[in-house]
Amino acid sequence: MTDRYQSPLSERYASKEMQQIFSPDFKFRTWRKLWIALAETEKELGLAITDEQIEELKAHQDDINYEDAKRQEAKVRHDVMSHVYAYGLQCPKAKGIIHLGATSCYVGDNTDIIVMTEALRLVKKKVINVIAKLSDFAKKYKAQPTLAFTHFQPAQPTTVGKRATLWIQELLLDLEDVDHVLSNMKLLGCKGTTGTQASFLELFEGDHEKIKQIDPMIAKKMGFSSCYPVSGQTYSRKVDTRVLNVLAGIAASAHKFSNDIRLLQHLKEIEEPFEKSQIGSSAMAYKRNPMRSERIASLSRYVMVDALNPAITSATQWFERTLDDSANKRLSVPEGFLAVDGILDLYLNVVDGLVVYEKVIEKRLRSELPFMATENIMMDAVKAGGDRQELHERIRTLSMEAGRRVKEQGLDNNLLELIAADPAFNLTLEELEQTMEPSRYVGRAPQQVDEFIDEVVAPILDEHRDMLGIKAEIHV
Repeated sequence: MTDRYQSPLSERYASKEMQQIFSPDFKFRTWRKLWIALAETEKELGLAITDEQIEELKAHQDDINYEDAKRQEAKVRHDVMSHVYAYGLQCPKAKGIIHLGATSCYVGDNTDIIVMTEALRLVKKKVINVIAKLSDFAKKYKAQPTLAFTHFQPAQPTTVGKRATLWIQELLLDLEDVDHVLSNMKLLGCKGTTGTQASFLELFEGDHEKIKQIDPMIAKKMGFSSCYPVSGQTYSRKVDTRVLNVLAGIAASAHKFSNDIRLLQHLKEIEEPFEKSQIGSSAMAYKRNPMRSERIASLSRYVMVDALNPAITSATQWFERTLDDSANKRLSVPEGFLAVDGILDLYLNVVDGLVVYEKVIEKRLRSELPFMATENIMMDAVKAGGDRQELHERIRTLSMEAGRRVKEQGLDNNLLELIAADPAFNLTLEELEQTMEPSRYVGRAPQQVDEFIDEVVAPILDEHRDMLGIKAEIHV
């Protein structure tokens, strides 16, 4: 359709897998699974529900008669009751026991929890794969010296691989958050209109022990360990806040990575993949814009702001329930997941094709290295008989002179020549140049990469090896 708005999250960014999780099919099939779980539970606890009715419900679990539901909703303006009616048309024998004792939130809220849980599992899988690709990159370039930056000003050298471990570390923190939230996801259960289970007290003739078994039995049938112990009509909307905050954290980590890549591409040190026929600019044919990293940044900002929605919704719920959450949830939760899904696909794609220009990296590092080597040079001069205090002042003065030459005249850094010409140092230019080996100034960066990957990352990847191996596809 070209005459209506279409969400770019589904058209351009999110994967088919994530879109399927938030699809009407997934939602309404889950509703029917929940109705079957409720009927089975009620039968097992003694209500007059037959095996024949249960089998009839199961026979039509997946062949949803959407048109019947649509026609009914146009009349009654209630989506749940429309689908109860449609299911009943297919299951005439079970018609009278569908949704027995339940309220709309039984299917709506439990399905939301199930959907978010499935979506978090897909997010986790993609985070694991990004970590794996970054680990390969870090190992490959663990000993490649590069100029480090603090305040985006030249600082003590690091290695390309060590810098990549910083990106991995942030994703590991996100992974911890994903695991924490996943391990604590619980169903709403079946607690009725205000959470008191009053309707079930009537159904089971006041048998509290049987009623206490309903939630655990439904949870087990739906693959969950438990339900939230208390609720109003809905599960606490704080759950949505926890989930979206995890997504916002992943977005922040991805944004940081994308910023670094964009800056490195400006420096011509590292580039994101650029396809043979890709156009960087409609006007400037030579350009190679970091458009994938820019898209990561753009989508990440959306997710970080989107996390405010469930927080505000949670804060403004009234007593046992109010419906001003519904329209917001339909937008904020799916869109947060679809956007993060797109972000992670882009992240995986970029890391998989990063191009490292080692000569450019070395050239920039060597242009700044004389300034960073001054302490070593001063120590060598002291060992050769110089006075430390005098040499410190001399090297400070010469550094300022060399810096002015670079900044004001656009010439090369000649600090080594100035030091060699100063008799106070008693060092030749050849001796000074021998100190300019970049690997001497990266500290333990290569060893830190090995230790971090081998001791921290590898066990996590090994634990989740069944998730590895996905390849991201990006649409534009």
